[in-house]
Amino acid sequence: MNRFLIATAALALTAGGALAEDIKLGISLGFTGPLESMAPPMAAAAEMAMKEVTDSGKLLDGSTVTAVRADNTCADAAASVAAVERLVTSERVNGIMGGMCSGETIASLERVAVPNGMVMIAPSATSPALSTIEDQGFFFRTSPSDARQGEVMADIITDRGIKSVAVSYTNNDYGKGLADSFVTAFQARGGTITMNAAHDDGKADYSAEVGALAAAGGEALVVAGYVDQGGSGIVRGSLDAGAFDSFVFTDGMVTQALVDKFGAELEKSFGQNPSAEGEGRDAFIALAREAGFDGSDAFAAEAYDAAALIMLAMQAAGSSDPRVYKDKVMEVANAPGEKIQPGELGRALELLAAGQDIDYVGASAVELVGGGESAGTYREVDYKGGVLNVVGTR
Repeated sequence: MNRFLIATAALALTAGGALAEDIKLGISLGFTGPLESMAPPMAAAAEMAMKEVTDSGKLLDGSTVTAVRADNTCADAAASVAAVERLVTSERVNGIMGGMCSGETIASLERVAVPNGMVMIAPSATSPALSTIEDQGFFFRTSPSDARQGEVMADIITDRGIKSVAVSYTNNDYGKGLADSFVTAFQARGGTITMNAAHDDGKADYSAEVGALAAAGGEALVVAGYVDQGGSGIVRGSLDAGAFDSFVFTDGMVTQALVDKFGAELEKSFGQNPSAEGEGRDAFIALAREAGFDGSDAFAAEAYDAAALIMLAMQAAGSSDPRVYKDKVMEVANAPGEKIQPGELGRALELLAAGQDIDYVGASAVELVGGGESAGTYREVDYKGGVLNVVGTR
């Protein structure tokens, strides 16, 4: 009799905990490279979402979520592929928050994630090329395509009465895609592009590039680059040569690191990056402050949302298998359903477990369209007084 009771109790315990797992989520970001100053707050944001879910105890019958970081360097496709391959084959993660830059994201998606059936949700890979990539439903992004950023930037410049600009873009998929999008949009609005030229990252001297841009002229210089690499080199060279004193910055440049480098020298400059306003963003920034990082840093909100969507999709699917839960990402991200803000992931998991619908709004006002990319809003910024000021949203 005692043996029967013991065996029954053991069976009950086993059955009750059968679905609980130690889930791993990869974080593939450029902890070194041209955006290394942006990676730490993005990683912290994703890990904050994972902690929120783990602490709730409500994911897949009490499963825990652990972050595994990988340095994709942001610029080196081979390094990114190796980093993501380690996450998939060695660490055996259940999903990936990443990549960070467009070129390395394309490489790791095509060579590793899709062949291995791994979900990737990128917070900051914005190239238009990712909109049409053959991803078999495994790729999503919480930042909008640069096809939209080009339109927004053209509107901002035109609204400021600027009629001619030169363009310097980083020589990769991100830079070229964004430059092409902007040039088309600006010219459609009657603007003049005096020069549209690539710059290579990692150079010590950009005087030749600056000289050519200065000779072409323009009321401002559009810098579609990286703050920790050639983008800042172009700005420094332009300021030192007296070539330009008004710059228009894209999302890879709009960070506190840019202000730290140039301060009051940016008085006449402005730009834009993806960002939402409202209740969700305010809640996220407050949570980030409590966690010890700045939630207003570029793409931190999008990183939190990317990690959250993976875990919510798992709950909706009842599985941590990316081949299964990939079909639930769009469902939890969009209406209809109970709206979910940052800090409410535990409640969202409860609703999903009860078979109810959710509409994850999150920190960046998530709305996934098309094949799974953010519709997105942008904040317009300037640098009056040598500080980063938000002057509106688009």
